[in-house]
Amino acid sequence: MTITTHDTGRRAQVTLGVLLSVLALAAGGDLKAAANTTKAASQKSKAGPAHASRAAEAGMPSSARTLYASIYGVDGMSAELAESGQLVRFSYRVVDPALAKPFFDKLSNPTMLDERASAVLSVPNMEKVGPLRQGGSVDAGKVYWVLFSNRGQVVKPGDRVSVVIGSRRVDGLIVQH
Repeated sequence: MTITTHDTGRRAQVTLGVLLSVLALAAGGDLKAAANTTKAASQKSKAGPAHASRAAEAGMPSSARTLYASIYGVDGMSAELAESGQLVRFSYRVVDPALAKPFFDKLSNPTMLDERASAVLSVPNMEKVGPLRQGGSVDAGKVYWVLFSNRGQVVKPGDRVSVVIGSRRVDGLIVQH
């Protein structure tokens, strides 16, 4: 598994921007200012290289990656612990916006399933911010994410998880640290 310092820094910037926004809103802050913070962090994390990282590909056969890209319109999928293990971040890169649209359905309730822990994780829904997932326009080559609450740290590094978003199910993701 190899994650470059550049990738880690970009992820940290986005996560920090989102968390600062959530904290600002929870403390009674301004929604517009919080949105600007998140937008600025998001702009710093524009899609990186066209190839998926080794961490994203760990444990998933190339045939599965090819299948997900051709049917779901996404690749470079990964699941990794964030914020001291309290959250699990599911990331994916859009390769075909038309096929990837179901990943952005605001009416769907994404879940992460961990059979080892018999756990079903959901997306935290903050009162003033809404669900902790990206939305908006769907652009080819851009990396998107969904955060799942891992209260009690039931999902551990090395666990094999599945993510369900609407009618889409991604199996075989190995949680990275």
